[in-house]
Amino acid sequence: MPLLIYNQTYMAKKKNADQEAADNILVDAAKTIGTAAGKVAAALGATPDAPPQISKKIPKLAKKNKARLPRREKKAQKKAASKQ
Repeated sequence: MPLLIYNQTYMAKKKNADQEAADNILVDAAKTIGTAAGKVAAALGATPDAPPQISKKIPKLAKKNKARLPRREKKAQKKAASKQ
């Protein structure tokens, strides 16, 4: 069973100068390839994709255009209608 050491801290390894130079070369190459591909696509007439249209939601229950009256006014109207 291996011994566990809890006091030891681990730090990230530093990159060598050679690795950083290689990373920069790869990034530069990818950028140039991407720009060249973009220029070729533009020359052939390709256009960027349009953003998708957002669909409008249709409510399940349509709103009614009824005048809403308070309770007392409704009762008064019923009473007046029944007297006639």
